[in-house]
Amino acid sequence: MKALREIPKTAGYKKGDVLVLFGELFSKGYANGIVDEAEKLGMTIIRSTVGRRDADGHLRALNEEEASSQPLPFINIPLEAGFDMEPAKDGTTPCDQLKGIKMSDWDANHLDWEKIKQSQVNGVHRFRKNVTAYMAELQKYIPEGANVLFVHTMAGGVPRAKILMPVMNKVFKGRGDRHVGSKALFDSDIGKFSQMNFSEVTAHTFHHLVDLSTMIRKNIESKGQKVSYVAYGYHGTEVLIDGKYQWQTYTPYFQGWAKMELEDHCKTWMDKGVHCTVFNCPEILTNSSSIFQGVEVSLYPLLGALQKEGEDSAYCKKVLDECRSLLKEEHNFAEIMNFTSAYVKNPLIQSHSHFDQWPQQNSKEQMEFMLDSSDHLFQMHKDVKNLMTFPLSEEVFKATGQLMLHESWNLTEPILWLNHDVIAKRMAANG
Repeated sequence: MKALREIPKTAGYKKGDVLVLFGELFSKGYANGIVDEAEKLGMTIIRSTVGRRDADGHLRALNEEEASSQPLPFINIPLEAGFDMEPAKDGTTPCDQLKGIKMSDWDANHLDWEKIKQSQVNGVHRFRKNVTAYMAELQKYIPEGANVLFVHTMAGGVPRAKILMPVMNKVFKGRGDRHVGSKALFDSDIGKFSQMNFSEVTAHTFHHLVDLSTMIRKNIESKGQKVSYVAYGYHGTEVLIDGKYQWQTYTPYFQGWAKMELEDHCKTWMDKGVHCTVFNCPEILTNSSSIFQGVEVSLYPLLGALQKEGEDSAYCKKVLDECRSLLKEEHNFAEIMNFTSAYVKNPLIQSHSHFDQWPQQNSKEQMEFMLDSSDHLFQMHKDVKNLMTFPLSEEVFKATGQLMLHESWNLTEPILWLNHDVIAKRMAANG
């Protein structure tokens, strides 16, 4: 593991330099942090959209009303990736094939793989066509002498079929008889198709981005300016356990295999001389991660990291005070740190946290233990709808954005981990 251990030097970006958001910026997402930091430096933020789907499934650009809420400059060319809604030769989509499937036979063989592959090819063609048009438009917004940072924000790809959510609920939240093992999902037609779609959205879009921006990159670099690419990964995180930073992970990470492919794409392009890095970020709690209860357990140890790295920081003290105010009076940080340390060291969790085997599948016993642990931590709060993981997640957004932006000025590794140590150091440096 190559981890960023110290805060990078301040980047040389200046007013007039450009940050390109390749993907749409949504609230409470990781990319908000890097946008905030870029704005502080006076960089121009060029925003993008994944587009919208009409009732008939047609992908379109934002309409006038939708586009009016987007800060300028904004390129209104739909960058939706994946192929779950892409028609095959006969006009049917993969999601059409999943209609009518009942929970009683969700794991049976359902899909026509020839049609799936047709949709996949068509989806890639559509995406690359739109990205090519996007790059032509983008050139108009890059002034002479500007350095450019591309921020790949593409992730996800859960097929938009009704059957997926109840199945995923059983895999990620099911206990007892309601539990379905993640391997059963991954081995099913639905799971295999989902993995293909994840790869297209989370991983292959990075390749298309770098590939189709080659002309822009070479033109800018030929004049002495910088072009860099950063992407958001996940591959477990080091957290503070018994006074030491130790790697652990959330299992099962549904997109883990696609995130590994993302890393592979970045390695390939860096070997070709492109300045690019996937930053593996800590577990957080977001709007999109709510189904994955338990992912937030690994966020609580950041409290200890803030105490360790930010002992004399007024900023860290402010964050810790806010988190403390959300706890019931009878609970404290030491109790949480002891609990999360015991959680990570538990044999059930350890058996599903092997770095060299990542990503791993889950087990019923491991999931029940994780969900029970999550519930236990929830109940320490005054209000289970107002958890300290919300402000901590926002601080992680900010810190990762600051670290990624400044490190992007001189990228030397295709993959870097942003663990709790450097997150806390970055927060401590805020004051």
